[in-house]
Amino acid sequence: MDQPTSQADHMRLWQQRLRALEANIDELGHLESGRDKLQGIETRAQLAFRTQSAATATKQEASKELEILVGEGRLVMAFLNAGLRDHYGKDSEKLAEFNLSPFRGRRRAVAPPPPTPEDVR
Repeated sequence: MDQPTSQADHMRLWQQRLRALEANIDELGHLESGRDKLQGIETRAQLAFRTQSAATATKQEASKELEILVGEGRLVMAFLNAGLRDHYGKDSEKLAEFNLSPFRGRRRAVAPPPPTPEDVR
């Protein structure tokens, strides 16, 4: 049999081994302490797997809820931003207190310098 590589492979191998040890308990009494130890490990691994699965599901639910809340929050922020700009004026420096940029006019585009004779070549 190939060596197990995943956690699930290890757990399947442990379960198979435990069943085989149980079926041959009369011949393998001297391995009882090892079988008991492996049974304990397998039981704890199953519990950890179920806990991990539940945590994954909870994380996915929380991620969905967070995505919805972020969307709702963005809409409320847009409403508040518009209200602040309306109240103070779009060019008021008071907007900076709310982490909004006041309108300070457009910057004029700087004309590129005329080409020099070296650029033409």
